[in-house]
Amino acid sequence: MTVIRHALQTVLLAIALALAVTPRAEASAAKINADVYAALEQFYRQTPGAHALAQSAAGVLVFPTVVKAGIGIGAEYGEGALLVGGRPVGYYNLVSASFGFQFGAQARTVIIMFMTQSALAGFDAKAGWKVGVDGSVTLITLGAGASIDTNQITSPVIGFVLDPKGLMYNLTLEGSKISRINP
Repeated sequence: MTVIRHALQTVLLAIALALAVTPRAEASAAKINADVYAALEQFYRQTPGAHALAQSAAGVLVFPTVVKAGIGIGAEYGEGALLVGGRPVGYYNLVSASFGFQFGAQARTVIIMFMTQSALAGFDAKAGWKVGVDGSVTLITLGAGASIDTNQITSPVIGFVLDPKGLMYNLTLEGSKISRINP
């Protein structure tokens, strides 16, 4: 019973933290940049072919830490930067809410690559870009030690969800809204 109570308290705390995060709590540009570059370096080290793929992308949007928590009702929030030519050109947040079967909490890294200039332009033209409505993101799943074959990727927008910590039933970006912020 104590284990269940502790798990429930942890989940409730994670939900409270996820819901408490608002755009007013935005990190500084320097902090976001440092976290973005650290997340990319880890991605490159863990995934052969990732660096070459990122170099061929028109733009790479990196959310180093996205916190997602839920018990029936879930919330998700993270801040990141859009890199073009390896340099930050804008800062964004990712926000979503969900309903349905879900239980747990996790922090994860989300990387979205715009593989064509037109896909990047479509993203940049929107004040708030909603995954699945304004653009579709093909999630790439990789097993341990797997590499990326850049010749096999044909989608204009691809995404990676990395290093989940904790248990979360629903791993999707569908319905997430990405908006520009001014850190």
